[in-house]
Amino acid sequence: MASGLKLATIAAVALISGAVGAEAVLTLARPGPTLRAAKAESLNPALTPSAANPGAVAIPKSPDGHYWANGQVNGANVRFLVDTGATAVALTPGDAQRLGLKPADLHYGFQVVTAAGQTRAAPVKLASITVAGARLENVDALVIEKGLDTSLLGMTYLGRLAGFQASRTALVLQP
Repeated sequence: MASGLKLATIAAVALISGAVGAEAVLTLARPGPTLRAAKAESLNPALTPSAANPGAVAIPKSPDGHYWANGQVNGANVRFLVDTGATAVALTPGDAQRLGLKPADLHYGFQVVTAAGQTRAAPVKLASITVAGARLENVDALVIEKGLDTSLLGMTYLGRLAGFQASRTALVLQP
């Protein structure tokens, strides 16, 4: 009799194990939801220019794949390459000169790395930067001594915005 109980117990365990294993196979074999890549052009609704968010502004992507922004710095025009990888707004010596700064008189106390390699930079405080209507005051920036072909709109400006988001067609700024 004990041997029959032992056999019944083994059979019950085998049956339960088989059922659990079959359920696992069925679970793995069931098709899940179809996953699709999000559209690159879809923007965060909070940053999309709309009647509900009238402060948002868009900078269109140029044919070269970059975002170029014409800005006003201390009231003077500056053309920026938008660079989210740049720690700070970076000015060429020529743009700094047009803003009334004298590059030769600046203290180049920082070592920085640009696409052209290592160079020196001088810290400056800009009274204001306005890009596509998004104005910020007292913006920290650097004047790059050598190797910068165009001024960069970096994170000392972008990081102070309420938000920004790049899409396939535009960079949306939320002041």
